[in-house]
Amino acid sequence: MIRAFLAVELSQDVRSRIALVQQSLNASLTRELPRAVRLSWVQPASIHLTMKFLGDMDEQVIEPLREALASAIQDDRALSIPLERLGAFPSLQAPRVLWVGPSEPWQQCDEAKGLAALYQSVETCCDALGFAPENRPLSPHLTLTRIKAGWRECGQALAKSGALDRPLSLGALAVESVVLMKSDLKPTGSVYTKLWDVRLRES
Repeated sequence: MIRAFLAVELSQDVRSRIALVQQSLNASLTRELPRAVRLSWVQPASIHLTMKFLGDMDEQVIEPLREALASAIQDDRALSIPLERLGAFPSLQAPRVLWVGPSEPWQQCDEAKGLAALYQSVETCCDALGFAPENRPLSPHLTLTRIKAGWRECGQALAKSGALDRPLSLGALAVESVVLMKSDLKPTGSVYTKLWDVRLRES
């Protein structure tokens, strides 16, 4: 058995830009944060866009899943997601997660509809192979940090820092393939290994 998920990988350029945003955000928040607040920053090398968390799966399913996914997404086209907004879950006032992603207007454009169609293709494929369905729509975001304690204090510091008012210029996340990632839990955090990828049609 392996622990696995389907995802979209980031280019090295996008990872480098995200690392700079994390450093800047950490510096601006640190000046405002009380000691009770605990942040856990995600290593840029580990950041990805999760398409489907599979959980524990039999290794014998690895190749059948690749073949099924290749068939399921053969008509889905490559697209790009602009990374132009800093956001938070569940709210900016008491965040548990800080992330970067597209603007709200982008969510209404054709590329957003293409991403939703790709997500549905992945869901349908995985459902046919017996994986548990995901009942929530895809939220295209990349997690920067998780707030482990002091959510309200972090929200106040975020507002004071002015970070939410600054435009982001991280470029775009190119969605050109879907990869199967194996996740190994280590004392220092999760270690991800790519097992295969399935390419999308060129736009």
